[in-house]
Amino acid sequence: MPTEKFDLGGVVVATTLAFTEDPSAPAGLAVDHEKYAAHCAWLIDNGCRGVGPNGSLGEYSSLTDDERRQVVRTAVRAVAGRGLVVAGVHGVGSHQAVHWAQCAKDDGADGVLLLPPIVYRANRQEIIAHYAAVNEVGLPIMVYNNPIDTKVDLTPDLIAELAQLENVVAVKEFSGDVRRVLEIKERCDIAVIAGADDLLFESLVSGAVGWFAGYPNAFPREAVELYDLIMSGRIDQARTLYEHLVPIFRWDSRTEFVQAIKLSIDVAGESYGGRTRPPRGPLSPEQEQIVRRDTQRALDYCAGRN
Repeated sequence: MPTEKFDLGGVVVATTLAFTEDPSAPAGLAVDHEKYAAHCAWLIDNGCRGVGPNGSLGEYSSLTDDERRQVVRTAVRAVAGRGLVVAGVHGVGSHQAVHWAQCAKDDGADGVLLLPPIVYRANRQEIIAHYAAVNEVGLPIMVYNNPIDTKVDLTPDLIAELAQLENVVAVKEFSGDVRRVLEIKERCDIAVIAGADDLLFESLVSGAVGWFAGYPNAFPREAVELYDLIMSGRIDQARTLYEHLVPIFRWDSRTEFVQAIKLSIDVAGESYGGRTRPPRGPLSPEQEQIVRRDTQRALDYCAGRN
């Protein structure tokens, strides 16, 4: 797909990954490709623009190399050209990230999501070199700024420098500072993508053009409606819907976000969430109670609107 035609408008879901019990698999949990494919197809059927395999929400860091590659292939087959597949290609160094980007390209992904070097706190020149190396693969790149987890902050001036790379077309902004949406847009011609679900409304109103999302794994129809309301200028209606969804969306920015979103999927009952692989353990009883409560409140409100 030519970079200049790569449109990231809409809701692209950072997909959760289904596992099934298997004593021979890592941690006794094997990737359930059938359930994962069904989940990807269900998201597209409900209006989502695309899926993002192998993000943090997809537990990429707990997968074997073979599993990680097969997950992208499953997503590509499940979407079957009806939407985008933006594969996470995060790596400790550029050689790993380039490898995963090339695999994604060979396996039919439309673009890649790329953190700065993980584990190691890289300096500015190392960050630029990291993205420049992956740029050579030729797929559109969505830069991922998540200073909360990576301890590396891709500031607006650094984003502007990265945007000079031919294939860097977007940034998933997860700093928590909504003021950055406009500052990035002022500094460079790059698509700003809302990254934190509990800043979605504020980010889109400020000029973000897409949503690389977590909680739409459980609420895809409502997420697409919320996005469409904001982008069409129906702000009051959007705010009302957002107010009833944001209590559960806040889990997207918490340490246990993977466990919480998977539980919400199961509570909603239309797809499959299931267990997480170590090092992620189960929610505490108190956390589970809160997630179940807030998920059900959102479901009840949405059902009452129909």
